[in-house]
Amino acid sequence: METEFIKFEIENSVGKITLNRPEVLNSFNKGMAMEVQYALDICMNDSKVRAVYLTGEGRGFCAGQDLAEATAVDAPNIGQIVDLHYNPIIKKIREIEKPVICAVNGVAAGAGANVAYSCDIIYAGKSATFIQSFAKIGLIPDSGGTFFLPRLAGFQRATAMMMLADKISAEQALNFGMVYKVCEDDKLQEEAYSIASYLATQPTKGLGLTKRLLNLSLFNSLEDQLELERDMQAEAFDTDDNKEGIAAFFEKRKPIFKGQ
Repeated sequence: METEFIKFEIENSVGKITLNRPEVLNSFNKGMAMEVQYALDICMNDSKVRAVYLTGEGRGFCAGQDLAEATAVDAPNIGQIVDLHYNPIIKKIREIEKPVICAVNGVAAGAGANVAYSCDIIYAGKSATFIQSFAKIGLIPDSGGTFFLPRLAGFQRATAMMMLADKISAEQALNFGMVYKVCEDDKLQEEAYSIASYLATQPTKGLGLTKRLLNLSLFNSLEDQLELERDMQAEAFDTDDNKEGIAAFFEKRKPIFKGQ
């Protein structure tokens, strides 16, 4: 499938997805949402892909929904847009048992910010900004915003961000626990992509199990989580990567992991 609204390539075992509507700050239309879903499906199902990298083309990461499309005469209702465009993206990012690295360049607003928050590790350029812009037009946060942001930044901060629609700087986002690292703008892509490439060489079967446990921890009791850790540790122990890691440890060499 040829893509019009994203760039997608597989390189160094990384599935690289670049939102590519820079003239509108990569705001989502139906075509871009469907293409992102298509790329995520490939990343999920292709064993050659061992990490995923998500970023935006140009001076912004993603400004959220393309309001011109959403308010067109023949547009579907907003509930259908959320259900068909955004919710599948969020679910796929969390269901892919591979690291998903997000590099936020410039503005991340509305659904664009919340797509970023659903990723595993977020890097931000120094000039990046995050804004829950929904309140400015009388809407509510979607795309998992009310789920992820309170868990990242805390309930009080998340509530204020959503009700006040304050613009949050990259440094504030770092201090609030919303992103992992802030980079100089001209180094963002290099640094973030290098981490995605590194993770693609690591024991990605074990990393996938770790991601599954983190997902489940959002709902489980401590007792349930301890039991799952026991079961998945046993599963990880039987992987080829674990055997390779142990052999490399004893042989004092660098392990060669294959994600198996």
